[in-house]
Amino acid sequence: MEHYDLIIVGGGPAGSTLAWTLRDAGKKILVIDKQDFPRDKTCAGWVTPAVMDSLHIDHEDYSQSRTLQPINSFRIGMMGQAPVENDHDGVVSYGIRRCEFDDYLLQRVACDKALKTPVKSLKRQADSWIVNDHYEAPLIVGAGGHFCPVARELGDGPGGHETVVAAKEVEFEMTPEQASHCEARGERPELWFCRDLKGYAWVFRKGNFLNIGLGREDNHKLTDHLNRFIADMKAQGRIPSDLPRRFKGHAYLLYAHAERPLIDDGVLLIGDAAGLAYTQSGEGIRPAIESALLAAKVIREAPDASARHLQSYGEAISERFGTRALNEGSNWQIPDWVKMPLASGLMRSHWFTRKVVTEKWFLHQQVPPLEVAV
Repeated sequence: MEHYDLIIVGGGPAGSTLAWTLRDAGKKILVIDKQDFPRDKTCAGWVTPAVMDSLHIDHEDYSQSRTLQPINSFRIGMMGQAPVENDHDGVVSYGIRRCEFDDYLLQRVACDKALKTPVKSLKRQADSWIVNDHYEAPLIVGAGGHFCPVARELGDGPGGHETVVAAKEVEFEMTPEQASHCEARGERPELWFCRDLKGYAWVFRKGNFLNIGLGREDNHKLTDHLNRFIADMKAQGRIPSDLPRRFKGHAYLLYAHAERPLIDDGVLLIGDAAGLAYTQSGEGIRPAIESALLAAKVIREAPDASARHLQSYGEAISERFGTRALNEGSNWQIPDWVKMPLASGLMRSHWFTRKVVTEKWFLHQQVPPLEVAV
């Protein structure tokens, strides 16, 4: 049996950030993940300057051998009507490839790692957790995404009772011919809202890489919505006519809809495992990073791993993201007050699409980067 102070299940941005933040806390840490890194990750792939700042990422160092596409404008529309193009007068976000971004974050963590190691068993024994009958720790953190096995230990866990966002996307490197005929621009991502306002599609170009996808608050006819969007984008010349492979799917919980407990004795959830994706945009990277920073502070200060001493983590999440009771009135991207005939007109407005859709819902510019003193 190998003994640790902390086992983190999931090596994505949430798990790696937690381990990195605790790097000088004097704790023996294990990160365990079912996949090897670098690995493909279904995600549109963009991060805000707040994320880069919270993670102390050097832009020049990161971009030397990885994709870091500056974004300074957006093309936004409702499907079936003309889009609005807004210039934000400077870089407001960055396009990244998750296979590179996640690997970079995990590689800079100097703790023990058990990659290509799925969690086959998870047992509570006295005051410890036993993983795969081989690893033991008094505290285990679930950072393994929506279907994280640690989340199954709290409440009802992942299941059909949860209201999830279902999404499908594809990311590929375009050939020179495809790139020359692709009208989508790297500095100007495209966001297209479904007419029933239950989801949106995107076209993100990052150099010669192209990411196309669509997510909806439920998976009802998801493929039909996606196929119509793809056909429309091809007809407009926004994307190549010959997409190379199948779209991959994933699911996640929006913060307003998630009901998962965040802590219990010796266990804590962060990132998508906790259901923290922003309700208006579905973005999960910034909430994952910030939840890891908040968790690190609590873990560092807690005298033990009891639920009583971990409770301040739940309070910190509510303070940072708001209480879920306050968010229940908001549906996915579009609040209820917009779900009316005015929506079509609002999505034609330069002011609304810039000040509300991008700057508030997607970029969260009104919220400063999280800096946690540890």
